[in-house]
Amino acid sequence: MNHPHAGDVSDARILIVDDDPANVELLERILKPSGYGNIVKTTDSRRAVQLCIQAPVDLVLLDLRMPHMDGIEVMAALRKELPEFSFPPVLVLTSDTSREAKQRALSSGARDFLTKPLSPSEVRLRVANLLENRLLHRALLHQNERLEEMVFKRTRELEEARIQILERLAIAAEYHDPETGAHTRRVGEDCARIAETLGLPRGSVELIHRSAPLHDVGKIGVHDEILRKPAPLTVEEFDAMKMHTIIGEQILSGSGIALLDMAAEIALCHHEHWDGSGYPHGIAGDEIPLAARIVTVADVFDSLTHERPYKSAWKNFEALNEIELLSGSKFDPRVVQAFMRVLLESAA
Repeated sequence: MNHPHAGDVSDARILIVDDDPANVELLERILKPSGYGNIVKTTDSRRAVQLCIQAPVDLVLLDLRMPHMDGIEVMAALRKELPEFSFPPVLVLTSDTSREAKQRALSSGARDFLTKPLSPSEVRLRVANLLENRLLHRALLHQNERLEEMVFKRTRELEEARIQILERLAIAAEYHDPETGAHTRRVGEDCARIAETLGLPRGSVELIHRSAPLHDVGKIGVHDEILRKPAPLTVEEFDAMKMHTIIGEQILSGSGIALLDMAAEIALCHHEHWDGSGYPHGIAGDEIPLAARIVTVADVFDSLTHERPYKSAWKNFEALNEIELLSGSKFDPRVVQAFMRVLLESAA
């Protein structure tokens, strides 16, 4: 529902709660000449809470002494049923002039207190003051909501821009090694499915999905003749190829951003082997980051099953047999099992 802006009281919703119809009529006659046209009234205090729930109320004029529920009980019920930011200001109207009654009303949530018989000018003054504060407070809340929306939108745009930059960084590597183009995207998708099958949290799954395509970004620093050579590499050429892991880690590390930190780990370690026979550092087992172990399996399977300048594409079952054969030596057995489940589910 739209609410009036600060200073616009003509649409302010005022609820009058008094068991005496004469008092209700008097208050209505006092308020209407001042432009208050949205007045709701009841002589049954039990209906007050429901009327506030049905539509937001900007001010409650509340009698203290009423049958069924007195004013204190009405305020307690409002506190219980309404969110704190929706609790309307309450102007208590009573013939009880005792200090105890005033203190009791104010401590129960009333914002102001008037004693009967009522002075029309004083009623209008108190109502105007309370509504002005109410509407200013509401305008401030709306402004905060707009600011929060703007911050959320800007944060989302920055996150999308960061992801786009990373995707374009992967594309830059693909231009250097065209055969890896769709490969990086397929590896990212397979890695996300493996991570999900392993039971990783949704946030970790998404990080792996976004960071895995950058695993070969270090190939930017490897000579084209080596990347596109249609024959087996010499020892010297293979040593130069191995450098893409270190180059990739250097490109991606040091940002403090979770996605880039994971991408740096993957770039450095996706050629490490479970038994320690990989490169560049020969680490083994759980020393290898889990994300890199996941990428290793997905990367090898996709490379085997797609044509490269130096090899023909393998059939899926041939690649799977190779991965199973190397489980426990080149690959983490747990990751291999998860990958097999992913492939079975995809084939179903």
